[in-house]
Amino acid sequence: MRARDLLADFPTVRLDSPAIDAARLLAEQDLPGLIVVGDDGAPFTILPGTQVLRLAVPGYCQDDPALARVVDEAHADAFLRALDGRTVREVLPRQPRELPVTDPEATVLEVAALMARTHSPLVAVVDDRRLVGAVTLQALLDGVLAG
Repeated sequence: MRARDLLADFPTVRLDSPAIDAARLLAEQDLPGLIVVGDDGAPFTILPGTQVLRLAVPGYCQDDPALARVVDEAHADAFLRALDGRTVREVLPRQPRELPVTDPEATVLEVAALMARTHSPLVAVVDDRRLVGAVTLQALLDGVLAG
């Protein structure tokens, strides 16, 4: 089985997309993450859903989870508003991570190893520098377990 066998169309966001719209896209389509593309349309980074949360949750709550408990419920429910007015580019981590990208001919084991190494629930599939889709963790597991 190859990446091309597990490939699915996958929505993308651009670096200049509003970060709150990216969070909405994740929620509305129940996505494991987002493929962020640069101006040339090629994958720039993969942004797992948990990373979107990390970008919105105040740093002091991440550093000391006990502090999250003392924030009143009204403010706690509104933490995603921290993304308002910011672009995807502005909320990306400062340290770039390995980009989980492969080609359509990659074996399922190569895709799984890439997901595991990069801690990414999806891998962008690129053919001749063009994004052709993605392999999600769910599709990978379904494909392997069905075979």
